[in-house]
Amino acid sequence: MLENYVECRWIAGTGEGEPLTDPVTGEELARVSTEGLDLGAALAYARNTGGPALRELTFAARAKMLDAIAKLFISRRPAYMEIARANSGNTERDASFDIDGAIGTLRYYAKLGSGLGDTNHVRDGEPFPLGRDASLQAVHLATPRTGAAIHINAFNFPAWGTWEKAAVSLLAGVPVVTKPASSTALLAWQMVRDVVDANLLPAGALTLLAGGVRDLLDHVDSADVIAFTGSADTAARVRGHQRVIARAVRVNCEADSLNAIILGPDSTDVDLFVSETVREMTLRTGQKCTAIRRALIPRAKATEVTEALRAALANVRVGDPRKADVQMGPVVSKRQQQSVRDGLAQLARETSPVFDGSNAAIDADDPSRGAFVAPMLLEARDPGAASAVHDIEVFGPVATLLPYDSIEDAFALAARGRGSLVTSVVTSDETLARDAALRLAQTNGRVMILNESVRAANPGHGTVMPSCIHGGPGRAGAGEELGGLRGLWFYLQRTAVQGPESYVRALAASSAALS
Repeated sequence: MLENYVECRWIAGTGEGEPLTDPVTGEELARVSTEGLDLGAALAYARNTGGPALRELTFAARAKMLDAIAKLFISRRPAYMEIARANSGNTERDASFDIDGAIGTLRYYAKLGSGLGDTNHVRDGEPFPLGRDASLQAVHLATPRTGAAIHINAFNFPAWGTWEKAAVSLLAGVPVVTKPASSTALLAWQMVRDVVDANLLPAGALTLLAGGVRDLLDHVDSADVIAFTGSADTAARVRGHQRVIARAVRVNCEADSLNAIILGPDSTDVDLFVSETVREMTLRTGQKCTAIRRALIPRAKATEVTEALRAALANVRVGDPRKADVQMGPVVSKRQQQSVRDGLAQLARETSPVFDGSNAAIDADDPSRGAFVAPMLLEARDPGAASAVHDIEVFGPVATLLPYDSIEDAFALAARGRGSLVTSVVTSDETLARDAALRLAQTNGRVMILNESVRAANPGHGTVMPSCIHGGPGRAGAGEELGGLRGLWFYLQRTAVQGPESYVRALAASSAALS
C-alpha cells in the first residue's frame, strides 16, 4: 500500500485500496487508499503550516527550491523511467516526454522566479493618480493567497501533470495538496517521496493523497484554489460541488478536447502534416489531452494524404515497451482499453476505417494480458453532417480524417469541437496563416502554424510549453494555466491599494513587476 504524505507524515490508508498494475503483464504493482485519513485536517495543515512558511520566503528563495527539485529529479531520472515503463506502459520516448516535461517546467519557473528577486509581492502595472490631484494614487498589488492549492491530476501525465502545477503554486507561495490519478500514481508518489526525503520544502508545503479524493472538497474554503485536469464530466462535478460554490472557491479546469490539424488547401507540406498526425496519434499511445483527434484535409488531396498516413502508420510497432524495437506501448489499463473500444463503436456509426492496425502482431509475450490498442485512422463519411466525431474524444491512438471543400468549411468543422486546447494549420500561405490564427483563436487555447521553415524548431503540436498558456474555451475546460508569469495570477490575490502618492510609490518600489 503506497502511503499518503499528510501533516508531514507518511500514512497508509485503510481498506483494500485500489490496485496499480503493469498494463503490459497485468501484474499488480501496489495499491492506494485514502480511507481512514482526515482530509479536512490535512488541508488545514497545508494552509496553516505550509502557507505561512512559503509566504515568508521571497520569490528568489522559492525559485531556489524549484531548482533544487529539478536537479534531484535529473539525478533520479533513470529510476523514474523504469517506473513509467512499469506502471504506465511507456516507451522510452513516452516516459521522457512526461519526466523531462516535469523537469523542464520546474527549471523554467525557477529561472523566472529568480528574476522576481527578493520580494514576496508583485505589482500589476505602475502607480497612477486617481484624479487631477496626483496626491492620491493607486497601484495593483498581488500577494499569495492564504489557502492551499488542491491539484487533481489525470492518469496520462503522472510526472508533468503533478509538477507543472506544483512549480507555479510553490513559486507563488501557496502550499500544494496534490492528488495524482490512482491508476498511475506510482511515479508521482516516488517523486514526492524523493523530495520529502531530501528535505527540499518547508513543512506543510507539499501534501500527497495517493488514493481517492473522498470528502476533500467538503473542506475547501474561500482562500483555497482547485486546479483540475481530467474529463469534462468530472470537471463539472468539481465546479458544481456545493461547498466550492458556497465558498466561491477559485477553480481552473482543463478537460476533454477534440484538437485538430488542418492541411491548407494549397499546401505542399503533406509529409509534415503526416508526420505530425502520426506522432500525435502514437506518442504516449494517443493518451494526451493535446493529441490530434481530427485531421482536416482538402478533398482534392484526400487520396494522396490517406495513402501517406496508411504507409506511416503501418510502420508503427506496438508491444511491450521493454523491447527495443517497440514504438508504441499499451494504454494505461484494461479499463482504458475498454473505454477506447467503446468510443470506437460510437464513431463507427458515421466513419469508416482507412487504417486498422489491430490485425498486426503485438510484440509482447502475452498480448491478451496487456491493455494494447492498435492505431486506428478513420474517415468521416460526411464531416458536415457528423456529430460523434466532433463530440466524442477517444483517448487513445485514434484520429478521424475530415475532408473539406473550402478553407471556410475547414474552419467551421474545427469549431464543431466546441472549444479545443490546440489546432495546428500546415501552410506556407502567409495570408491563410493570418486568417487561420484569428479565426481559430476564437475556439482554441493555442493555434500553431507549421511549414518546412519551422520543422527543425517544432516541439510538436501536442507539446505544452511552460512559456505559453495551456487551456482552452468551452469543452476544453475554459481554463488557463502556465504561460510564463501569467500562471502565477491564479495563486495570487490582486488588490488595488489607494493612498498618498509617497506611500503607494514606496509599496510599488518594494515589489516585482508581474506585467
